[in-house]
Amino acid sequence: MRKNRVLVVDDSASMRQLISAVLNAEPDLEVVGHAADPLEARQAIKDLSPDVLTLDVEMPNMSGIDFLERLMRLRPTPVIMVSSLTPRGGEITTRALEIGAVDCVTKPGLGELRPFGDLADKVRMAAGVRMQPGSPASGRGAPATASAGPAAAYAPNGRIVAIGSSTGGVEALTAVLTTLPADCAPVVVTQHMPPLFTRSFSERLDKLCLATVAEATDGAPLLPGRIYIAPGGHQHLEVTGRAGPRGAGPPRCRLREGPPVNGHCPSVDVLFRSVVKAAGGDAVGVILTGMGRDGADGLLAMRNAGAATLGQDAASSLIYGMPKVAFEIGAVDRQLPLRRIGAEIASLTNKLDRT
Repeated sequence: MRKNRVLVVDDSASMRQLISAVLNAEPDLEVVGHAADPLEARQAIKDLSPDVLTLDVEMPNMSGIDFLERLMRLRPTPVIMVSSLTPRGGEITTRALEIGAVDCVTKPGLGELRPFGDLADKVRMAAGVRMQPGSPASGRGAPATASAGPAAAYAPNGRIVAIGSSTGGVEALTAVLTTLPADCAPVVVTQHMPPLFTRSFSERLDKLCLATVAEATDGAPLLPGRIYIAPGGHQHLEVTGRAGPRGAGPPRCRLREGPPVNGHCPSVDVLFRSVVKAAGGDAVGVILTGMGRDGADGLLAMRNAGAATLGQDAASSLIYGMPKVAFEIGAVDRQLPLRRIGAEIASLTNKLDRT
């Protein structure tokens, strides 16, 4: 069996040793080299041709972001970012995920029993990503910026939009949400990310989107022109109340502590199922790139309730896992490339759309 070859890039010798110990304990993974900074990493990539890199976000001689941008432009390679769980770490990691990193892990805390518990799985998954210049998985260049696009009449029709995503979702969500109008239908999003990272991601999206973007807070009313991102951590994002003409007021966000569902908290399935109760057919469900099956069953429940459901297609997905499962079980009404999903959401939520 051929092992997946990994290059570990970190300025801390102890962190390089820890990461190597975790990965070398797996029968299908092998750390073939180390680098203490991007300059050493550049030469190591030429000499060793690794399948995957683990990359520290902050290093001497060149920042991890600058190195990642050059790598994705010149030699696209799957990268797992290794970040500290701090606001600064979250900000840098969010940018890294936008420009080409496949996923991220957080550095272990003092005394943590299973340091880098999911690192091996993420490296294994990254090794299966085929990077191509200009593809959704590599070197995409600058992120999208909000654009009003062609002049068109738009007014929200009372539907709620619920979106779920995981690996590759930072870029996918950026591509979708930046195309929505300023007064778009209320949008609730569950993206699998660590705490603090979702805050950085929300703040960055708020600068890029025409609509207002923020982390969801408990009790926040779902209003047009607002996009609510589920906070990473130990709470599920749900929608409560009743949408549509029968509702007594706007539905609201609810943050509820609970065990992981499908291995995740927050879970896409939890969000989608709550939207079924709150909105029934007055909703649009969207499932984007990600590993696993979180969201598939919830999206099927949305479709069965009469909601419109969209799934990202294989060609534009970094990981065609979650959308694939949803499509195969009949949860997806229409499967579309990423570049068309934002426009489709706008059309489905526009009461002035006559098409």
